[in-house]
Amino acid sequence: MTKLSQSRPGGLATVAGVSQKPGVWSRTWPLLIGLMVTISLVVASLFIGVYDLNSEGGREMFFITRVPRTLALILAGASMAVVGLIMQLMTQNRFVEPSTTGTIEWAGLGLILTYIFFPQPSLFLRMVVAIIFAMIGTIIFFAFLQRVALKSSLVVPIVGLMLGAVVGAVSTFVALQTDMLQNLGIWFAGSFTGVTRGRYELLWIVAATTILVYFIADRFTVAGLGQEIATSVGLNYRAVMIVGISIVAVTTGVVSVVVGALPFLGLVVPNLVSMFRGDNLRSNLPWVVMVGIVVITLTDIIGRTLIMPFEIPVSMILGVLGATVFVYLIVRKGRRG
Repeated sequence: MTKLSQSRPGGLATVAGVSQKPGVWSRTWPLLIGLMVTISLVVASLFIGVYDLNSEGGREMFFITRVPRTLALILAGASMAVVGLIMQLMTQNRFVEPSTTGTIEWAGLGLILTYIFFPQPSLFLRMVVAIIFAMIGTIIFFAFLQRVALKSSLVVPIVGLMLGAVVGAVSTFVALQTDMLQNLGIWFAGSFTGVTRGRYELLWIVAATTILVYFIADRFTVAGLGQEIATSVGLNYRAVMIVGISIVAVTTGVVSVVVGALPFLGLVVPNLVSMFRGDNLRSNLPWVVMVGIVVITLTDIIGRTLIMPFEIPVSMILGVLGATVFVYLIVRKGRRG
């Protein structure tokens, strides 16, 4: 006969000495539904495209193009969404992500300079230079931010957009002088069209950085409370900031080289998740990863099918979506005062 003890403080009861925690299933089933939706979109991505997989050579094309492209969508979407959340925690600002801090523009400048000094650079060399320039740009943004007296939620992204505009103008000038404007345009038109086997593998690096974020998520959450509070509880605030900047630079640099610019992805996803779940990084991380994959996969599918057999760059769709969400967040904050 099962023995039921009296409820403990906090609403827990024990059955045969085992704690029964109410609400576990209520927290699990939304995650399972989200996982099912994510998997469904990923599977759909494998079988959507112009090439007929039932034709001769279809099996080879499936593993040469479709599988690498879908894996690239998963890795890029998840990592860029997580990076956006990290930057928002570090700056205590919901409008911050690589495309509103100039980080992406710095990575683009690094790519242009790489082509100038090394006419036929390898993918690895481009990645290293893009990471270095992305890190320089992110450090400059944070250093500039420390010297801005007014740090309202709108001033911070405006500062980043201004820095990004200056760096973008420099990149355009250099590209014009060296007949590389077309290369610059291709890079800014972030797309998964050219992702094939042998090209996407560098993205596994960002999978490693995303996993790393999970293990140090609590430190980022505490750092997001501000330097004084973080230091008072014994956190090495400066070390956490350095790790965060490094993760942002590595992720942005790798994704920029393999795919191109993915604007506003790190802005849209964390804000959608935080509206429903708050700001705890560890508990939000699975949701940020899933929503990031869903958003990037959905936009890629739309880009592939809307004017088939041609494709619309993912960056164009993300730009429209991100700008809409950005304006909505500003209006929403303005109404709240």
